[in-house]
Amino acid sequence: MTVLDGPFPVHSALDLATAEEILGGLVRRPAGRDVTITEAPAADATHPDVVAHRALRRAVFVDEQRVFDRDDLDDVDTDPRAVVLVARDPDGTALGGVRLGPARPGEPDLGWWTGSRLAVAVDGRRRAGVRVGATLVRAAVARAEAAGVLRFEADVQAPNARLFTRLGWETVAPSRTVGGVDHVRMRRPMDRIQRLVDATKAPLGDLVAGMAPAGFVGDDGAPVPGSDVVAACDAILPAMVERDPEWAGWCGVLVNVNDLAAMGARPVGLLDAVGGRDAAAVGRVLHGLRAAAAAYGVPVLGGHTTVDVPASLAVTALGSTPTPVPAGGGRAGHRVRLTADLDGAWRPGYTGRQFDTTSRRRPEDLRAMVGAIGPDAAYRPAAAKDVSMAGLVGTLGMLAEASGTGAVLDVAAVPRPAGVGVADWFTCFPGFALLTTDEPGAPLPAAGPAVGKGCGELTDSAGVALRWPDGETTTAVAGPVTGLGTATERTDR
Repeated sequence: MTVLDGPFPVHSALDLATAEEILGGLVRRPAGRDVTITEAPAADATHPDVVAHRALRRAVFVDEQRVFDRDDLDDVDTDPRAVVLVARDPDGTALGGVRLGPARPGEPDLGWWTGSRLAVAVDGRRRAGVRVGATLVRAAVARAEAAGVLRFEADVQAPNARLFTRLGWETVAPSRTVGGVDHVRMRRPMDRIQRLVDATKAPLGDLVAGMAPAGFVGDDGAPVPGSDVVAACDAILPAMVERDPEWAGWCGVLVNVNDLAAMGARPVGLLDAVGGRDAAAVGRVLHGLRAAAAAYGVPVLGGHTTVDVPASLAVTALGSTPTPVPAGGGRAGHRVRLTADLDGAWRPGYTGRQFDTTSRRRPEDLRAMVGAIGPDAAYRPAAAKDVSMAGLVGTLGMLAEASGTGAVLDVAAVPRPAGVGVADWFTCFPGFALLTTDEPGAPLPAAGPAVGKGCGELTDSAGVALRWPDGETTTAVAGPVTGLGTATERTDR
């Protein structure tokens, strides 16, 4: 099997009892049979764990099974991102090992990993109460998930396929022969994106169904009937208001103007409702809010302030456009485009969750991005949505759901900041990222310093699939995101 993405710790020991309890149920074993799993970089040929694993591989794959003539070394063994996990007895005896690394050594890591060279010593297979092979497979999956792997596969010897099936793996390709031994390509479903979608958006269908204006189901804002006003409203997590008040105030503006931007509306004013334990705490929130409002050029019209209460912040934004851009305006066959600001860094304290690009931008750049598909823009797409709490993939799922379609996203084509992993980028809250769809050949929105690129299409199938460089697809979102359904009325652009 295989998995991961560096940097990795040279040593990390995992007590087998703890590992089994976390990864699949505590195994009963005689006293004194505890086993640890250690980790090492696969490319470090002198590391004791690598030496032990390679010895196990030779014993199993060369001497016992004769799958290879002299040795089983390959390019993965020199990939600095690959690791090995080794299971050892308390006396240090190596019982088994497995190797994990990117599926294509030497190429950029897209979160597609394979497991390989799962080998268990003959004595290790017969240890009562110690299921070494299954434990190593579970540990590899856990390590892959921790590293943000979105596609995890292995070529499994056919006699072992039943074990992998019991551990949640699925067969994805027919048997092929390697060194005279039949192998089956198997895949472990990785559900990081689905879990995020379920946690952030799945409750909406039961809570707010029927409240949206006709034709604007699942949108970032709501057109006010009989006017050209679009209203948006967002609350900031109370823990964030308490922990990082100035940033919470800034984000209260940021998320609302981005919502209006996705509706094709020009921001015209803000209202805030803020609470805190004392005047100083409230003042810090309002300081951040005022700074963002000034940067985006949107006046604060008023609001409500309460002291001696738990931390809270909600901001309402008003915008203007005669023709709002709906989230539900997509059609099967439309190209999906992402326009995103890539020049930033993880917000301190929110690594992997909030990618901050706005706090360092000039006001003119912020306003150019917000106006990308606004009333004065030369081009306005058929559908648009601002990437928010559900992440890039979950937000695309919301747009597709409102449009009555599904979507496929080309993993390698998505614009992504340098040094940011695919899984983090696909699930984080970015400073500015706008998903749009339209007929093939339509132009990209002009959004100042933001980068735009086509990276997928809307389909006839429900949910969102990820398409990989080898043409394979994996399910990221299995079906509707919110349960709010399809927009019942289409709006002309």
